[in-house]
Amino acid sequence: MILDANKQVIKTAVCSLMRGDVVVFPTETVYGLGGDATNDLAVAKIYQIKNRPTFNPLIAHFFCIEQAQEYVEIPLAAYRLAQTFWPGPMTMILRRKEGCSISLLASAGLEYIGVRIPNHPVALALLKTFGRPIVAPSANMSTKISPTSAKDAMSALNNQNLLIIDGGKCKVGIESTIIDLSYGKATILRPGAITREDISKFMKISDEASTETKSPGQMKRHYSPNSSMRLNVTHLRPEEVLLGFGNAKDVWPSSGEHICLNLSESGDLGEAAANLFSMLRELDQLNPSAIAVMPIPNEGIGVAINDRLTRAASQK
Repeated sequence: MILDANKQVIKTAVCSLMRGDVVVFPTETVYGLGGDATNDLAVAKIYQIKNRPTFNPLIAHFFCIEQAQEYVEIPLAAYRLAQTFWPGPMTMILRRKEGCSISLLASAGLEYIGVRIPNHPVALALLKTFGRPIVAPSANMSTKISPTSAKDAMSALNNQNLLIIDGGKCKVGIESTIIDLSYGKATILRPGAITREDISKFMKISDEASTETKSPGQMKRHYSPNSSMRLNVTHLRPEEVLLGFGNAKDVWPSSGEHICLNLSESGDLGEAAANLFSMLRELDQLNPSAIAVMPIPNEGIGVAINDRLTRAASQK
């Protein structure tokens, strides 16, 4: 059931979390399926609901840096990033402290875990009232399109009987940037709204690849619609629909035989990111022969958009 966010609904959600149940709540990136990070059964329930492989770790959400420091080691470099980008769409992979009570299932048995502080008043109110970290992957079935509204979250979870807190449309619209700081070097595992250029102002970024799956968003096939996809198209085929960007007139026939949704007519990459998942979901519901996607500039947040599109179009 979808309930508008208010203090009473937050209290109801906290009671559910205390019982080991899961709830859906908004963040600035996407809607999350949240459970008590310290409760093995609650974490297992998230994996079960999403049909998510247990080797794919979850992200623990906190309401302040001081709370996060109770559970993970935050070295000086990470602390500087935290002071700059938290609350916000950045996740850092950090080492668990000795005796850390966050479920090992949440980190796929590894000694480090993704942590972040979301920049959304409803998420922060829920976290502060609950008083413990909440693990929360996107509120959808594994590998499918992430939801950026309460209505899309309900649909993405196959209308299961879950408490969904409606906090409006997500402003960022794609998942957080993930940076691995667990082994002395900084590596971006998943691009997001906070770009490589943003992070490079504070530290050197390594291109060294990790052999372990330390974070979400590293699977080749992810964020996928049911329809097939074609990327970087310059013309449409019969019965395709178009996901446009900028001036779509040269790609979209004026006859109106094809349906087009434009991520940003003005070519604004931030607007495109915010619209990506909702428009992809809307086009997919038309059951087209394929979703054709116009080229997206691979710069700034466009790197993150292209990452999501490439994984969404993957057949593996």
